[in-house]
Amino acid sequence: MARQAMVMALLVVVLAAGCCAPAGAVAYLSKLPVTLEVTASPTSGEVLHGGEDEITVTWSLNATAGDDKEYKKVKVSLCYAPVSQKEREWRKTHDDLKKDKTCQFKVTEQAYAGAGNVTYRVALDIPTATYYVRAYALDASGTQVAYGQTATNYSFNVVSITGVTTSIKVAAGVFSAFSIASLAFFFFIEKRKKNN
Repeated sequence: MARQAMVMALLVVVLAAGCCAPAGAVAYLSKLPVTLEVTASPTSGEVLHGGEDEITVTWSLNATAGDDKEYKKVKVSLCYAPVSQKEREWRKTHDDLKKDKTCQFKVTEQAYAGAGNVTYRVALDIPTATYYVRAYALDASGTQVAYGQTATNYSFNVVSITGVTTSIKVAAGVFSAFSIASLAFFFFIEKRKKNN
């Protein structure tokens, strides 16, 4: 009986803590100021290959931004261009940044120093799509307080790996030849047994 009461009390405490806990700051893209200027090294329409090519991303505070004392970190991400979001709900842009699925691939997150750059080798697991780059300025709690991005019509393409390497092709060829040779061998043995 005491055990049930203790479990029930613990359950009530957990539920109360969950209900009373602050939800955290909610950031909306439409309400964030565009204070960062962001450039990326690929030219518009350029095709990059996962695991091989690199992107150099540069960001700085734009001249009309004003005060940046609130900025503690900068987070740079690859974002799906509108053409790669069509008929793909899992890539859709949402104004509430906690629900936004546009910028799923983090390039870097580092301390904010007014301006900076990073060279990023395109990861092997980046899906084939058209991308642009967005940088968020984060406050001390990690909430987005400002952003900047390359123009969405200034986008580049990433071609991911297919997973079919030369060694896999060779192995498939060897096993295919072995299966045909085995089939012919057993066919010959069965024919021979039938004739005897």
